[in-house]
Amino acid sequence: MGEILVGTCSWTDRALTGSGWYPPGRRDAEGRLRHYAGQFPLVEVDSAYYALPDARTSALWAERTPPGFVFDVKAFSLLTGHPTRSSVMPDGLPADPGDPAVLDAVWARFAEGIEPLRAAGRLGGVLFQFPPWFRPGQWAGAFLRECAERTAGWPVSVEFRHPGWWRREWADVTAALLARYGMTAVAVDMTQTLPSSIPPVAPVTSPRLSVVRFHGRSASWGTGSKEDRFRYAYREAELAEWLPRLRSLAGRVDQLHVLFNNCCGTAAVHAAETMKRLLTGTVPTPAPASPGSRSTR
Repeated sequence: MGEILVGTCSWTDRALTGSGWYPPGRRDAEGRLRHYAGQFPLVEVDSAYYALPDARTSALWAERTPPGFVFDVKAFSLLTGHPTRSSVMPDGLPADPGDPAVLDAVWARFAEGIEPLRAAGRLGGVLFQFPPWFRPGQWAGAFLRECAERTAGWPVSVEFRHPGWWRREWADVTAALLARYGMTAVAVDMTQTLPSSIPPVAPVTSPRLSVVRFHGRSASWGTGSKEDRFRYAYREAELAEWLPRLRSLAGRVDQLHVLFNNCCGTAAVHAAETMKRLLTGTVPTPAPASPGSRSTR
């Protein structure tokens, strides 16, 4: 069975850093990462979606985490066709994904930014999360082929936000396409009550890696703010539903990454802690009884 790594989709989310989860003395940049890496073996770098990663920062991340700890880096927004602010573009380049020179420069800068992680053996994967308007078809297939060519040698995972990719008429074609390019299909857990809900499928398209991302099951997914969409606390029974599938996935790949994206306060870290316990079969240590309390036995 492959190794199962559990973590969250950020360790610097403002709601988490202000929640008290990080202990006193571990609330600066270095302390937070060291504390997080003492609790989990995996984290997703969502900040790389909003701004190109910096090689010096990546090198510090590798230095501040123990052997075996890995980072899944989310691809920069321009590389997946999302709107990108001109203020985060390098060297004054326009945020124009249709300009080949701009794309070449951004790809080069992104690769440079994550190279220290790759060189240190800490690059768990690169996540390409495509927007809802990235529909299945010939153009999208060509786009994926170009991504595969530019990321040759990287562990790449792909999450689609358009549900058509995993509906019955396209699911087999989608899985075959990703397998052809050696890309990992990302499975998601989310509310299933909306037309835009991604079907809860978990195909294996690469023997190297499988990824499952838990977004929460908020009823506000289709209409609420970003905070409302991800404000969800998983019940233990909901996480336990996934255990057979997670173990099945782990039996078919070298490594399985289980990531919690319900980043609102401590919801993601608590869900990750619970999932780790469920997967290992450990029983939580009960809190000590308060002085003067009576036994109920």
